[in-house]
Amino acid sequence: MATDKELSDFLSGVERRAFKQAVYAVRKDESALDIVQDAMISLAEKYGDRPASEFPMLFQRILQNTIRDYFRREKVRNTWVTLFSGLSDKSSDGDFDVLEVFQSEMAESSADKLERAQILVIIEEELQKLPARQREAFLMRYWNDMDVAETAEAMQCSAGSVKTHCSRATQALARALRSRGIEL
Repeated sequence: MATDKELSDFLSGVERRAFKQAVYAVRKDESALDIVQDAMISLAEKYGDRPASEFPMLFQRILQNTIRDYFRREKVRNTWVTLFSGLSDKSSDGDFDVLEVFQSEMAESSADKLERAQILVIIEEELQKLPARQREAFLMRYWNDMDVAETAEAMQCSAGSVKTHCSRATQALARALRSRGIEL
C-alpha cells in the first residue's frame, strides 16, 4: 500500500511528461492541463491505496483513456453543435457582429434554411424516440456540456453507465438519421 507521500512524489515526477504527452495528443494546452488533472485525480481517488510500483502503469492507462474520452466528446459535440448553431461567431478576430451574421444568413438560400429546419425537426423526433436514460445522458453531456462525473451525479448512476448511455444514444441517432437519408 502506497503512502500519501509516495503518491504525491509519483504525481510530481510524472506531471511534466504527462502534460507533454497530452499536448501532443490534443494540441491544446488548456485541454491538456484538464486531461492531466483529471487523470491525476482519478489515480488518487481510485487507486491511491495500491502499491507505488503499480502507479506508472495505472496512470498511463488512465491518461490514455482520458485522452480518448476527450476525443470522443469533441467528435460528438462538434457534430451536434454544428447542426444546432444558428448564430455563430464567424469572425476570426473574436469580434462578434450581429449584422454580419444576419447578412450572411440572408445570403443563405431559402432551400438551405428549409433543409436545416427539416433536419432539426427530424433530430428532435429521433431524440424523443430514445429511451429516457439515453436521452437524459445525451442531452446533459452534449447540450448542457456537463462532464461524465457531473452527469453521473445528476443521473445517480456510475460514470460507466453515463458513457454507455451516451454511446448508445449517439449510435442510435446516427443510425436513425442515416436511415432517413441524413449524413453527418
